[in-house]
Amino acid sequence: MDSYSIIIKPHVTEKTMNLIDMNNEITFVVNRKANKSQIKKAFEELYEEKVAKVNTHITTKGVKVAYIKLVEEEMAEELAVRIGVF
Repeated sequence: MDSYSIIIKPHVTEKTMNLIDMNNEITFVVNRKANKSQIKKAFEELYEEKVAKVNTHITTKGVKVAYIKLVEEEMAEELAVRIGVF
């Protein structure tokens, strides 16, 4: 799978906006077949930022969401501005 087919779009809710500010985490809807290491590799390739860890969650609607914690402090906020979340 290539990086563009793994990471689909940013997942923006009130909770995820708080995660950007408080935990330096950014949230994306990802391909349901992708595992955590594939998500980490695809994110680092697309956005050129180091990832500390990846947590995933499948919603009740069947959508897989990845919570990506970045290594550098305040990078999630800068990245969110760069991709147009804010």
